[in-house]
Amino acid sequence: MRPEDMMARAAQVLRENDMGGWTRASPTLYPHQWSWDSAFIAIGLAHVDTGRAAEEMRSLLAHQWKNGKVPHIVFNPEAPPESYFPGPEHWASAAEGEASPSTPARTSGLCQPPVHAIAALRILKAAEARGEGVIEARKFLREIYPKLLAWHRYLATRRDPEESGLVTIFHPWESGTDNSPRWVPALERVEVGEMPGYERPDLNHVPDPSERPTGYEYDRFIWLVEVIKRVGCDEATLYETSPFLAKDVLASAILVRANEVLLDIAGLAGAPEDDRTQIKAWIERGHRGLNERWDPTLGLCLDYDLRAGEPLVSRTIAGFAPLIAGSADRLKTLLGILDSHAFTGSPDLRWPLPPSTSPEDPGFHPRSYWRGPVWPVMNWLLWWSLDMCGERKRAALLRDHTLAQLSDGCFGEYYEPFTGEALGSNDQSWTAAVALDWLAGKP
Repeated sequence: MRPEDMMARAAQVLRENDMGGWTRASPTLYPHQWSWDSAFIAIGLAHVDTGRAAEEMRSLLAHQWKNGKVPHIVFNPEAPPESYFPGPEHWASAAEGEASPSTPARTSGLCQPPVHAIAALRILKAAEARGEGVIEARKFLREIYPKLLAWHRYLATRRDPEESGLVTIFHPWESGTDNSPRWVPALERVEVGEMPGYERPDLNHVPDPSERPTGYEYDRFIWLVEVIKRVGCDEATLYETSPFLAKDVLASAILVRANEVLLDIAGLAGAPEDDRTQIKAWIERGHRGLNERWDPTLGLCLDYDLRAGEPLVSRTIAGFAPLIAGSADRLKTLLGILDSHAFTGSPDLRWPLPPSTSPEDPGFHPRSYWRGPVWPVMNWLLWWSLDMCGERKRAALLRDHTLAQLSDGCFGEYYEPFTGEALGSNDQSWTAAVALDWLAGKP
């Protein structure tokens, strides 16, 4: 597929998934608005219509909780109840909490990695590159700066009362890498109590059930939702009672970079010096926290199980957290691991792109969601991080190989690393969005 044809096809995917002010994640499997999906979608939309990209972010942030949390799902009231589980009726009790948003649409009580500030600033950069909509984009950044600051403060306080610099999650879904081997030991320690039976619509949208999380994993996912709902999503109570409590190095690294971007937005918004001082302190704390989670044997960063008091050992793409955070002292080691047989250097790969889990990890499965498939959106995050670190040749190769993978025109959710087969949901919005961003900026 020619670049111009791919760009047109990617824009078509976003148009077809446009629900009028917000974008569903995919046509069938994901009929609602997902938090970090929308941020990546805004990055792509910025090259088509910067005003519509800004609206994507506004529509999500309009459902921000009173405590600053940005919910991981804003439910589509027009989606059939059987289209997704757990749906809005499952989260109804969470809407009664004192921190929940006073908006008509229901939301989940979870959150996802904080890529939103990164997306917001890229809307301005796209407007500047196109030479149109710059004034409006700057106004948009001034408008949403307080919401972004509240979001980051929520993560730095309610999700890190220890001031470790690392974000705590109460559910694997909050990591965005749901069934990754990162969480297996912590999930195995979760004892599932009594709960109603449930059906999984997600299995109706894939030809092979192995592409989705197992029943064992899903039982624990749904039980943890019950645990969170029963305490009204109260973070302090969950710190004491949740059977799943982990420090997420990937979300923490993204927060470090997002705080750096937030400093730029603070400057554009004319924010007070106290804000900037606080943001700088969050950045420093985040770097310290990630440094403490470094495993010199694996050459990767590891998540931490607060309940067990031990690292969660696995070889996944999350281990590159210091690269994403821009930690220069780990760069050489991480690039060596990225190039090794454990990730992009395996001759068996269809394209030299990083599997979500290393083929050398015991939890690797080439077709199972976050246990091995290649995710274009994660390639974008690594590409952006490499570019920010000055590794522009590596970044360009990662971009070009991913675009070659996407030339099938499927815009799959994720890809089998050895065959290049598109898996999960096709016409995935954030996949189309990152393709647009790459193609628009490619020389």
